[in-house]
Amino acid sequence: MDFQQLIESITPEIYEKLKRSVELGKWPDGSRLSPEQREHSLQAIIAYDARHKDKEERIGFIPPKISKEPCSSKSKPDVEQPVKWQE
Repeated sequence: MDFQQLIESITPEIYEKLKRSVELGKWPDGSRLSPEQREHSLQAIIAYDARHKDKEERIGFIPPKISKEPCSSKSKPDVEQPVKWQE
């Protein structure tokens, strides 16, 4: 079985168990994940997310920062800013 077939065979229940195991560092039976198991589980979780979830729902998604100020103005016009002289 190759990696893509493995990802296709992951059910939502298995996905949640993998995610929980990575979070806790141990399998549902209580045994610890090895560093290799943790790495492979993370790869499977990321691949599953990329295949089955929208971008905003994926693990590690950080929404873009939306600035409400116009692009041309870095400072607020109401606030007086001190002049900084360079030597």
